[in-house]
Amino acid sequence: MTAKPVPLRRAAFAFIFVTVLLDMLALGIVIPVLPKLILDFVGGDAVRGADYLGLFGTAWAVMQFLFSPIHGSLSDRFGRRPIILLSNFGLGLDYILMALAPTLAWLFVGRIVSGITAASISTAYAYVADVTEPDRRAALFGMLGVAFGFGFVLGPALGGIAGSFDPRLPFWIAAGLSLLNAVYGLLILPESLPVEKRAPFNWRRANPVGSLILLRSHPQLTGLAVVSFLGHLAHSSLPNIGVLYMMYRYSWSERAVGFVMAGVGLCSMIVQGGLIGPTIKHFGESRAMLLGLVFGVAGFAAFGLATTGFWFLAGIPLLAMWGIASAATLGLMSRRVGPSEQGQLQGANASLMGIASLIGPAIFTQSFAVFIGAGAIVYLPGAPFLLAAVMIAASIAVAVYIMRPTEGEKSG
Repeated sequence: MTAKPVPLRRAAFAFIFVTVLLDMLALGIVIPVLPKLILDFVGGDAVRGADYLGLFGTAWAVMQFLFSPIHGSLSDRFGRRPIILLSNFGLGLDYILMALAPTLAWLFVGRIVSGITAASISTAYAYVADVTEPDRRAALFGMLGVAFGFGFVLGPALGGIAGSFDPRLPFWIAAGLSLLNAVYGLLILPESLPVEKRAPFNWRRANPVGSLILLRSHPQLTGLAVVSFLGHLAHSSLPNIGVLYMMYRYSWSERAVGFVMAGVGLCSMIVQGGLIGPTIKHFGESRAMLLGLVFGVAGFAAFGLATTGFWFLAGIPLLAMWGIASAATLGLMSRRVGPSEQGQLQGANASLMGIASLIGPAIFTQSFAVFIGAGAIVYLPGAPFLLAAVMIAASIAVAVYIMRPTEGEKSG
């Protein structure tokens, strides 16, 4: 459980960072152009286009849910390197398929394969856990959060520019980046999981439901999984209702919303890259997690109660500080499993995120509709964000309860 990890090579972590960055960049690049490409296939019919776009998004989330634990368990059996490299090559070839897709059906197949191959992110987190001392894991998990943020900020901007020339060009760019990353990794990336620490592959552990059994192996791990799930669920309010909320409540234009989203990503990167490490070093993982959760409640409450755009903007730094909790929670969870289970753990975490991605849209869009509709008991357009704040508050109660036995431990 506390076996010393292999020495961290800077080039290896840099590759993992770039892998996550390019996965998110490639995903972000296609966001602005995928709806346009779908509309072209359905003859410009906006209603059908919206239906298909929703179907594409659901299919992608389902593939993430199904295959993240499989990737994690395969990496526990065969090592992290082959799974990451195969995923990168597969993702690159898949983007070529989507760039060449002659029909909507082929584009849909490409999106499914994209969901499967992008599920390797859980393996990237397991790699970091392999090669990092427990006390440094949360900080480096935070650095991977920078890759997520940067990819989502830069990706849509790059995709929008490239898509203005040709809606298929962003897919070619994404393919090139993924394949270049795979070749680079083939030459640079060392294996992080020694043969003697690997675990046999078992379908009972690799399926999404079976992978969650690991989260019941330790009382604190179960509680931390609840904290993580509530966080994923609360976060799903942002992509599902954020843009519509800003336009509805503050009458902001698409351009203004774009700048706000870029600001959210920038604040998140500052916290993930610069504040997580020092905060955890000073407070310890347990207290840092609680501190981050308090900021999460404050940020979502500010969003939900803000009557003007100024106060909404004031909530962005508060919500960015919530990122401390996510990295600290992952660090605490990784301490409670052995080296041969890190891949399974990260796969289980990804499954939790997948479940949240599947149920979150209905919860938050419906709560928004109910509280702004003609029959609303109380007119409360910020209801989705206030609901998210309640979820984070509930996770604080869980975290306080489960961490009581280790309250005096600085390291958590």
